[in-house]
Amino acid sequence: MREPLEVRVFLAPQDRRSALEQDVRRGFSSTQKFLPPTWFYDERGSELFEEITTLAEYYPTRVETEILAENAPEIASLAEAEVLVELGSGSSTKTRLLLDAMTANSGLSQFVPFDVSESALIEAAEAVSREYDLDVTAIVGDFSRHLAEIPDARGPRLFAFLGSTIGNLDPRQRRRFFFDLEAQMSHEDCLLIGVDLLKDRSKLLAAYDDDSGVTAEFNRNVLTVLNNELGADFDVPHFKHVAHWNEPEKRIEMRLRATSAQRVTFSALRWSVAFAEGEELLTEICTKFSLGDIRAELEAANFVVTKSWGNPGADFLLTLAHPYC
Repeated sequence: MREPLEVRVFLAPQDRRSALEQDVRRGFSSTQKFLPPTWFYDERGSELFEEITTLAEYYPTRVETEILAENAPEIASLAEAEVLVELGSGSSTKTRLLLDAMTANSGLSQFVPFDVSESALIEAAEAVSREYDLDVTAIVGDFSRHLAEIPDARGPRLFAFLGSTIGNLDPRQRRRFFFDLEAQMSHEDCLLIGVDLLKDRSKLLAAYDDDSGVTAEFNRNVLTVLNNELGADFDVPHFKHVAHWNEPEKRIEMRLRATSAQRVTFSALRWSVAFAEGEELLTEICTKFSLGDIRAELEAANFVVTKSWGNPGADFLLTLAHPYC
């Protein structure tokens, strides 16, 4: 008999608050002010991101879904997994393509969605639990700290890390993530990773600065998160959304630029910080890869690439790999 939905919380409200305080003090004290993109995803931020994925300019979700729709049966056949672990699961919309293919191919028995946003995770996990005859164990956690909390294998597992979320990490963080993940995997497990590929600069910039302004609202919403959670007094309309292409690092950088000088007070921290007019806060990096980049990074972390799948326009790449044994 199928087990009921289980939710395991490793990022409790007090843990989340402590991490936010640390990130704010560290990031806002830096010469280049920054904030990790984790903090985008309050309830409103999650809603806005889902809206972004439907925009004409934002091709990654659409193209990755097309690649999955065409190749999920082959991915399932090669992985031969009985457990699907999805890192950064969000709404788990694309996941259904894998769930359907894996259920048909290998008798999938368990789904483990893993995300930092508890509300979005539970909503998605409940939907999958209703729609599929699977045990569902949802993990509320940060993959930089809680990968070891993923349940022990009942059988071969497929770890899915989609949406080019890996591109939100800098090279050092990516190396750490791959090594930490490989340490949690057995020789039977596989990793399916999605990466956005290098392409025309105008297409890249449009994807992160849409004409309707949804991405700008999503970016500025992180200041509202800080106002709500830390009693900050950001004058949100006086920050402009900026999408910048950093050629040496091969990445889009999302920034918020102060349009006037202001001093922001965090009442919960009894601390304040000044912004000069034109000063920018770095809120997210979105690295783009060449065809060989992801293979090289995986191999450096002791993975062996099984196969890759792309689209005709070479916009996006899915790669299946397994630990070297």
